[in-house]
Formats: sequence, C-alpha cells, structure tokens
Amino acid sequence: MSDNDPTALRQRERTDYPFFLSYRTRWIDNDQYSHINNSVYYHLFDSVVNTYLIQHAQLVPSCSPSIGLVVSSFCHFFSPLSFPAVLDLGLRVTKLGSSSVTYEVAVFEQGSAEPSAVGGYTHVFVDRESRKSVRMTPATRDGLAKLLRPTSKL
Repeated sequence: MSDNDPTALRQRERTDYPFFLSYRTRWIDNDQYSHINNSVYYHLFDSVVNTYLIQHAQLVPSCSPSIGLVVSSFCHFFSPLSFPAVLDLGLRVTKLGSSSVTYEVAVFEQGSAEPSAVGGYTHVFVDRESRKSVRMTPATRDGLAKLLRPTSKL
C-alpha cells in the first residue's frame, strides 16, 4: 500500500494529526459548482504547514536563510465542502530526512469525524540564495519531529 493510498487516507481520524489550524471558508473559495475549488486545498495546505513552521519550528519563510521548496504534492477528495463551512486542518509529518520532509494534511469540516480531503506535499530545504539543498537547522528538524507519524507499510 502506498503512502497516499486513498482507501487508507479516507480512514484517517482527527487523532492521527497532532496539530490543527482552523479555517473559515470564504465566498470566493467556492467555484461554479458551489463547492470549494480544488486549487483552494493547496492554499489550505500551505497555510497550516507555514503556520506550524513559523510558530513551532523557527522557520520564517520570508526571512530564514533556508526555505522549503515543494517538489511533489497530492490530494484525494472524499466529500465536497462549501462556504460558509469552518474547517479544521490537521497536520502531521510522514517522512523526515535531514533536508526534506513530507507533510500530510487532513481537511475536516468542523464537527465532522471524517476527512473531506487528505493531501500533502514534500518540501526540500534549500539555501535561500543559491537554491542548493541544505540540511534543516536543528530547531526546524526538532519542531517537525514533534509531528512525525510515519505511515505503515503493509
């Protein structure tokens, strides 16, 4: 079973995620089909990841000497959401290396036990100027280690 197998992801629970960020949907998040547009989910992922990095991993994307660049991403959709829903974004780390990290984000409608979508991406940390791969700082890696919940292999 792969790390982002839809069957396994659909079964995620809130307790699988150690960090949460609340998001109040906006009218503009809806598309012509009256549900949150697919592209908005990637904004949600960026929001919860960068909030965590700033608050708990001493990495400020606008001024830190190293930055994370997205090298791969995914999202599986299970049920539609729409304005004016309030969402709970759950965050965990599934893989943590010395210069890269893979995040998983679950999008729950407030009060719901089942995720409406689960996705994520992999950051490779690079020097801000040269864009060459660098090791994470100890503070960043330690902060991310608190979220580590590896996926199981069958």
